[in-house]
Amino acid sequence: MYLTNARILTMDAALTEYDRGWICIEGDRITGLGAGDAPGAGLDMGGDLIMPGMINNHAHLAMSLFRGLGEDVDDRLIRYILPLERALVTAEVVEVGTALSTLELIRGGVTTVADMYYFEDRVGAVLDCAGLRGVLGQTLANFDAPDHKNMDEGFARIEALHDQYKDHPRLTASPAPHAPYSTGLEVMARVAEWNAGYDLPVQMHLAETKPELQWARETYGLSTVEVTDKACLLNSNLVAAHLMYPSEADMDLLAERGVHGAYNARSNGKAGRGIAPITELRARGMSVGLATDGPMSGNMLDLFSQFAPAAMFQKIAQQTRGAMPCTDIVAMSTSEAAKTLGKEDQIGSLEVGKQADLIRISLDDPRQQPIYDIYSTLVFATLPTDVQATMVAGTWLMRDRKVLSMDAPKVMSDAKQMANRFKARIVEIDRVQAEGNGANG
Repeated sequence: MYLTNARILTMDAALTEYDRGWICIEGDRITGLGAGDAPGAGLDMGGDLIMPGMINNHAHLAMSLFRGLGEDVDDRLIRYILPLERALVTAEVVEVGTALSTLELIRGGVTTVADMYYFEDRVGAVLDCAGLRGVLGQTLANFDAPDHKNMDEGFARIEALHDQYKDHPRLTASPAPHAPYSTGLEVMARVAEWNAGYDLPVQMHLAETKPELQWARETYGLSTVEVTDKACLLNSNLVAAHLMYPSEADMDLLAERGVHGAYNARSNGKAGRGIAPITELRARGMSVGLATDGPMSGNMLDLFSQFAPAAMFQKIAQQTRGAMPCTDIVAMSTSEAAKTLGKEDQIGSLEVGKQADLIRISLDDPRQQPIYDIYSTLVFATLPTDVQATMVAGTWLMRDRKVLSMDAPKVMSDAKQMANRFKARIVEIDRVQAEGNGANG
């Protein structure tokens, strides 16, 4: 298959671009690309942009069913989310929520996602059927998780997930201890010991909240990063989400250990947590990928919605327009993001021998013109609706904005029905809360 007459952004090490070029795809891989006319006839891209598929480095896909719930309620996690998860989150709920999110990812040009939630075998089933690439983070937590009542059950789930997907071409299992405070030193050490035999990506929230820092100080007399290091989990397999509050010493340690980061700018901003020191972390040599967090926290799962806040927050923190250039932002959604997941030899750039994961973006909207710098146009002017086609492993998942690998009407209908169940429980939660307030009054 030849894709011809395309503007190509390769995101290789040299940031090679072709104003008018072609790509050859055989099976699931790129076998050739270059400038000018293609060696053979092919699909005319009409001058549209072809670039690597984007990589969402940290998400909780099934939580799309919580999107928009209690946005202006300070205690929404305690009041709504945890009770709803304990009462209603089942394998079926995870499957329905994941399908809704997967549809959004494909339409937004995301071809790989690192997920972290419960019932990850069902997440894998949805991603597999839809044709996406993914890292399946089976969460471990000590707070009455929906799919395991103790850590032995949690580790059994991780083991089964690995066995199920160890030979899969697109899906990878991942142990995902929720956070240091919600697992503890012993469980983190157990994860590190278990993963030593598998060398899988490990996903965890780290240095995300101030109560987490307080927990580490009061329990161990250390920072939360140091506690993780004490557990031998601070290594090159770890993808640490958020990293809002690392100290200078923490940042040095993170870089020294080869830890990778996931930058959730929009989610962090909505939560009022401040600005993660991503510029400082990357200056120390850390690889950081852009991420959305869960759609309950960040609402959107495409990375275009992350681009502007991710760039602007770093410019504000550094007090200079030059901080976090647009080339870096695009790299953090493609080539650098692939490195954080240990997949830079497969995805993240358009190069001969790599997987044919790519997206086609229209540049015809007035808001995108004129184009002086394609990276700036992508970061500050392009929307997910500009994505015309999405390909993973040489297979079109969407063409002309029509998703081919999913039954979109069914996905939407199932999600709406599931939300109705949630609404009934929310009414009950509010009634009990009101009665309690009345009694206290």
